[in-house]
Amino acid sequence: MLSKNQIKLIKSLSQKKGRQQNGLFIVEGIKGISEFLKSDYNLKHLYTTESIFEASIDLISEISEVELKKISALKNPNTALAIFEIPIEIPSQDNGLIVALDDVRDPGNLGTIIRLCDWYGIKDLVCSLNTVDCYNSKVVQATMGSLTRVNVQYVDLEDYLESRKTEVFGTLLAGENIYTTTLPNEGVIILGNEANGISEAIKEKVNRKITIPQFGTVKETESLNVANATAILLSEFRRRTIEK
Repeated sequence: MLSKNQIKLIKSLSQKKGRQQNGLFIVEGIKGISEFLKSDYNLKHLYTTESIFEASIDLISEISEVELKKISALKNPNTALAIFEIPIEIPSQDNGLIVALDDVRDPGNLGTIIRLCDWYGIKDLVCSLNTVDCYNSKVVQATMGSLTRVNVQYVDLEDYLESRKTEVFGTLLAGENIYTTTLPNEGVIILGNEANGISEAIKEKVNRKITIPQFGTVKETESLNVANATAILLSEFRRRTIEK
């Protein structure tokens, strides 16, 4: 049986304030939990309707499907819910290709971008302080476990970019064509807010403007979804690296 205190704690982790106060976050579903159990993340407790996970017996509680529905944020809960400790942030590397996000707010977009970073071998994702929390349950769900392999850091983005010695790429409409320009195998690629793009303050830190050209004859679409843009950019950067 779940206690009232357990339910209260789990419910509190749906809010950023609760996650920060307790240093904990939630992972739901068999695949996601399995990925985190294989990683360096520390398990706090696992609630499951089936005995299918390998973890210390002291950290696992078997519960009913009714109880799982009470604590799950999903409409259709999938077998288990686990609580993990939020690790200490690790500073990003000084070399290689790094993705930076300026005020990205949608959990689904951030989760997809983390998966893309994992797919394209980007080890560091740097986020502005206003970017959605990577331990938001919707973000964690969308990463499908990729959060265990991508280092996410929250920083004052202006200060961070000011300290960079490699090129800083900004995804802007008036920039070099991503398909024809020369691209290096290291640098920082900045992507902006869903509605407003890269902020004026961050634009000042950009030393190379790049754009994904629009090929449609009817120019009604103002911009690409930020996660879609990330996929195209990383694909092009990695393709050029292979060609070299």
